[in-house]
Amino acid sequence: MKRIIGVNSNCYHGYSIDDAIDGIQAAGFHYIELTATKGWTEHVFPSQSFTELLRIKNRLEEAKLIPFALSGHCNLMDKERLQDFISNIELASFFKCDYVVSSVGEAHLEDKTLLSNIAAAENIKGLIPILRKHRMKLMLETHGGHATGVVLKELVDLIHSEWVAINYDTANVVFYADADIREDLSACADQVGYLHLKDKYGASDEWNFPALGTGRIDFPMIFDVLEQHHNMSPFSIEIEFTKAGAKNVQEINQAVKTSADYLKSCGFEI
Repeated sequence: MKRIIGVNSNCYHGYSIDDAIDGIQAAGFHYIELTATKGWTEHVFPSQSFTELLRIKNRLEEAKLIPFALSGHCNLMDKERLQDFISNIELASFFKCDYVVSSVGEAHLEDKTLLSNIAAAENIKGLIPILRKHRMKLMLETHGGHATGVVLKELVDLIHSEWVAINYDTANVVFYADADIREDLSACADQVGYLHLKDKYGASDEWNFPALGTGRIDFPMIFDVLEQHHNMSPFSIEIEFTKAGAKNVQEINQAVKTSADYLKSCGFEI
């Protein structure tokens, strides 16, 4: 089975969805993760007009880019945000995505509610009928207070559903938790259903996420761990640069192309 490898449109944070489509297509990819993260990157969003959403859908078809996932981060511990996330599930369904991605807490807004894993699991269980209806899998991202695969595995085990798994972000586990990736990924690989391939440069707590293969994340080791566990989960490339952001869209395009070339050098087809 060929592994799905796409690019997160969040790489084009600060630029348009059209810029993202153009750059990702030019780099040779066939899959895209759309971003609908409130207050951060709203490339697609439930509040957009049907006309605009249809235009984007048609553009993706013209570019031969398959929107296989949607990044729709909401605080799933906050009952007031659950309806927002349900809207994101429905938006993902409109684009015929198979996966919807979220952190457990907010990604870029302030957390208003914090819960234990047991209480958070109950909130997420309430989403399962909607996920099942749309035949969509929820991927919980290693992020913030749930930054390691080990911590998320505890939550996913409590939820105990085929519709919920871990999105393992390879740089977030370093940035938020300074975790040993080999040890952490090995401990949760059976519950990993999706990966954000993200590189890391500089100090662990420094916001610096460059093109794949140009930082310090040991991707060959990660690929080896996945192979050992017979894990064929999709990859989505995410490049977030420094806090200053990319200099221009050309820098993003080059980073996406560099990442494509790196994965090819590792033996992957994109």
